[in-house]
Amino acid sequence: MKPPVLALTTGEPAGIGPELALMLAAEGMSGDASDMAPAFIGVAVGDPALLEALAAQLELDVTVWVLEPGETPSMPRRGVLPVWPVALKAPCHAGKLDPANGAYVLETLDLAIAACREGKAQGMVTAPLHKGAIIEGGQVGFTGHTEYLRDACGVEEVVMMLATDQALHGQLDGPVRCPLRVALATTHLPLRDVADAITAEGLSRVLHIIDADLKRYFGVAAPRLKVCGLNPHAGEDGHLGREELEIITPTLERLVTDGLDVRGPYPADTLFTPRHLDDADAVLAMYHDQGLAVLKYAGFGRAANITLGLPLVRTSVDHGTALDLAGRGIADTGSLRVAMNLAAEMATSATLS
Repeated sequence: MKPPVLALTTGEPAGIGPELALMLAAEGMSGDASDMAPAFIGVAVGDPALLEALAAQLELDVTVWVLEPGETPSMPRRGVLPVWPVALKAPCHAGKLDPANGAYVLETLDLAIAACREGKAQGMVTAPLHKGAIIEGGQVGFTGHTEYLRDACGVEEVVMMLATDQALHGQLDGPVRCPLRVALATTHLPLRDVADAITAEGLSRVLHIIDADLKRYFGVAAPRLKVCGLNPHAGEDGHLGREELEIITPTLERLVTDGLDVRGPYPADTLFTPRHLDDADAVLAMYHDQGLAVLKYAGFGRAANITLGLPLVRTSVDHGTALDLAGRGIADTGSLRVAMNLAAEMATSATLS
């Protein structure tokens, strides 16, 4: 089987995304499983001139190899970064945002999406972007990668899930088994709006997507899903909120009759403990910080963001643009390596399923 081609969008050009791509190429962009069988072939999507200048500035021994958009590189070599080119809209300086380049960032995403949908790439991995710069650049309704990919792919619902392999303990080579997976019922919403966004229909769609994609991409034959309550103590029998009684519990009961293994709602402050996690393949949190604070505490720097429900494989890093670190060559490639390895495993699993 040929190794999957992964399109790596380099993200906000003033952030650490471009240098992470270069540093990964210096380490070995192919994620070598062995000299004869690379785990994947990574192709960056971004401005070649920016990458070349940054490589020189950081004194990285990396050759930027410009390809035609969608062209598959031959067997990758350590120290070579294949690139599908997209030109910056304005000059870029590390650490200094320019909203004029918001359109450039979206163009890199569009190229990667098209490559996946046309079969020229088997997955895409996204370096961090800066929402504010994109919005100030004219995309007023932009809320993030996840929602942009949903709309670009024309699907009704997607699910944000982060995963980390706690057993790695900083060792980022080899299989990413991801024993801790946390998905979100809502994503980038103000906390004030979360309760109104929790609906029976929405929860049902999200849990069906998680169940289906754990089977497709992770080889979990019968996913076991545990669900957080929205309120403290999962509502304390209605004394601390009624969403559990009126929405969450009835929805889970209906899904059990549909054949899903869903359990809960559990108080979020006790669900994230070994006793509960040992027999769960994924946890569904009701809102962003309820789940991701725990996930990032457990595995920040060796976790990946995954978008479920798309017609393509997409993973990303677990951190932001880190403008204060940009251009200094001190960013950590750990999360990007996990995201690349995980995308390769997901693409391979999808091919075999």
